Amino acid sequence: MQSPLGEPAVDSVPGLSAGPVALAWLTQFLVGTDLFVVAPLLPRIAASFAVSVAGTGLLVTAFSIAYVVASPFAGWVSDRWDRASVLVVALVLFSAANAGTALAPGFGVLLMARVVAGLAAAATGPTVYALVSVRARPRARAQVLAVVGSGLLTALWVGAPAGSLLGRYVGWRAAFVILAAGTFLLAFPHAWVWRPRPTPAAGAAQRTTERPGEGVMAPDGTARPAPAATAPDGTGRPGTDTTATARTGRPAEAVTAPDGTGRPGAGSTATGKTRRPGTGVTVPGPARPPRAGIAVAAVAVTTLWAFSVYSLYTFLAVALHADGRAGVVPWLLVGYGIGAVVGGQVGGRCADRADPVRVTRSALALTAGMEAVVALVFPRTGALAGALAVFASAAYAFFPAQQRHLVDLFPERATALLSWNNSALFVGLSLAGAVGGPVVHALGYPPLLYIGAAVAVPAWLVARGRPDRSRGEGEPS
Repeated sequence: MQSPLGEPAVDSVPGLSAGPVALAWLTQFLVGTDLFVVAPLLPRIAASFAVSVAGTGLLVTAFSIAYVVASPFAGWVSDRWDRASVLVVALVLFSAANAGTALAPGFGVLLMARVVAGLAAAATGPTVYALVSVRARPRARAQVLAVVGSGLLTALWVGAPAGSLLGRYVGWRAAFVILAAGTFLLAFPHAWVWRPRPTPAAGAAQRTTERPGEGVMAPDGTARPAPAATAPDGTGRPGTDTTATARTGRPAEAVTAPDGTGRPGAGSTATGKTRRPGTGVTVPGPARPPRAGIAVAAVAVTTLWAFSVYSLYTFLAVALHADGRAGVVPWLLVGYGIGAVVGGQVGGRCADRADPVRVTRSALALTAGMEAVVALVFPRTGALAGALAVFASAAYAFFPAQQRHLVDLFPERATALLSWNNSALFVGLSLAGAVGGPVVHALGYPPLLYIGAAVAVPAWLVARGRPDRSRGEGEPS
């Protein structure tokens, strides 16, 4: 399915089975492993090319900058062309970049390979999220996004340590060979699993004429009077536009104006609601797209959230090593990762049952409070382990709810908004690294956590100003 240039890509596959969700999860796991495995492999990469460990840090910076710059453009392309095709091309390019990383003869070539990997990853993650979100049933959308996103979080505490062990015993290049092979193989099922299937609305479109009131052409070539459109409750509504039924699955109906009056034959209201004639039931319809400022405010919340979360995570191991507790780092990270996965699932379920904005605000408030608690209990390992798990659960409940909110606000530009959202995440992550290093060096680790907790407060305030989402698909609240 390909949309004409300049028109949004509209997907027509109803529902979502377990197979595509598992495929999307595995894709996020492999891409996330590639993202997180570089840091523990830096000492071995530095030894291979006779450069300093600090110099190899450019590999992470180059990947992040390429991702931030390319992600909005990749989302723009994906929303105007076939998303599945964009994903397949991105996975093949990502595989080639990892092969180039493994085979790089010099540090310069290695750096360029990581730039290409960042460009490809920018088109991979948001497109995967958009594909599953537009196909998931509206009341399960955030939950599905949380399941797919857990692949990325699992890479944090499973994929990266496994790659680190692989680098220790068979060399760092082998880790990237495996990642290259895995992402290349994933491109094949992605090429066909997202193909649109015929829907009842599509079938109706083939049987109806373009003008309301005209007859339906029978197989024998005779024209028959157009039947009344059938409502979801099984009742016929004479005089409705069958073309609208074919295109949207819902007949064209009278519009409820802001003053409560119905306007027969009009399109949608400013609130995106229509009223069924004779029933008094209001159903969702096409709404005016939100202003660009709303999108900017939404993704700015993600930047502040990312700074708050990753200022804690990025320097946790460094602080524990400096404190003489290096041996507990793996176990604390496993607990953190498990808490993050659980939080993502809970956040997704809650966002599907309540307003996602309320979920994001609650998560931000808990994130701020728990980050301060982590700072207080940092000297005590047992209390620190429990606080980290709770912090991760609270923090990562935010992300699927935020994605759900963006998709609900901009369904026809879902990939673009999710791309901007991922770019915002990387901006916050980069700022956390840039600010956190000097703060830890000058003041220590706990003061950095208090700063991170304070940054979550304006995120909570900005999130408060975003509008509630409209209920999807006419489902009851």
